[in-house]
Amino acid sequence: MVKIMAREKGPYLVEVDGQVKAALCRCGHSSNKPFCDGTHKKVGFQVQPHVVAL
Repeated sequence: MVKIMAREKGPYLVEVDGQVKAALCRCGHSSNKPFCDGTHKKVGFQVQPHVVAL
């Protein structure tokens, strides 16, 4: 099973069968897009809470 989780103040984690296979950038500052390189820590990435209606 594939699961995608958003880490607070960090990347999206792509998990396959219980193992993290990739971390995808959410801050837009990674030099290795679409993958996270940890730059979110340097730029102080913050996420505003939001609600998605389904």
